[in-house]
Amino acid sequence: MDQLNLNPALDFLHDLGTRIAAADPLHEVLDEIVQFVADLVSCDSCFIFVLENDDLVLRASKNPHPEVLDQLKMQIGQGIAGWVAEHREPVVLPEKASQDPRFEILTELPEDTYEAMLSVPIVSRGRVVSIINVQNRNPRVFTAREVKAVSTIGHLVGAAIEMARLENEVTQLSDKLATRKIVERAKGVMQRELSITEEEAYSIIQKQARQRRKSMKKGSSSPVS
Repeated sequence: MDQLNLNPALDFLHDLGTRIAAADPLHEVLDEIVQFVADLVSCDSCFIFVLENDDLVLRASKNPHPEVLDQLKMQIGQGIAGWVAEHREPVVLPEKASQDPRFEILTELPEDTYEAMLSVPIVSRGRVVSIINVQNRNPRVFTAREVKAVSTIGHLVGAAIEMARLENEVTQLSDKLATRKIVERAKGVMQRELSITEEEAYSIIQKQARQRRKSMKKGSSSPVS
């Protein structure tokens, strides 16, 4: 990024910092990073895989993939992105990416048939937190300047992604704790009002939850008139 291109980068980092300070959802933070990298490198595809436990989970994509977003997982060491996570080194493949011995096709992603690939680790406090994959439909030389630019962005946003991910985990845990408290309160009321045991009260709550899930599934599958 030369002197002329500093303004977009500074604007991006400022917006990203604002999102983190506002505790925006993780996917919004990642979507902004994907958009910036895709504009910076001018590519056909850009993904971000976030390291969660021992899995790399697809969390953001330039192209819409609602059926696999937040679902598709790879292990560390699996495929090119997994290799990058394991070795903490970028991989640059200007053509025939699928012929690289580290390559492992993800059939859920049509972009995995693309020719060129750049895969860069995002690191925070010496630890890989996610991977940026940039892909091009046709053969394409990624210049040293582009590789350095994406790597620099990776270093700059690593802490932001880690913070957003932790915020997300805290929110999920809080929701689970809140649900648990509600269940405990409901069990207490049912035991007191219906003179039943704790096990019987819990069984009733589980049954009602199953019925609600069935109703929701039935409603979502009903045709819209």
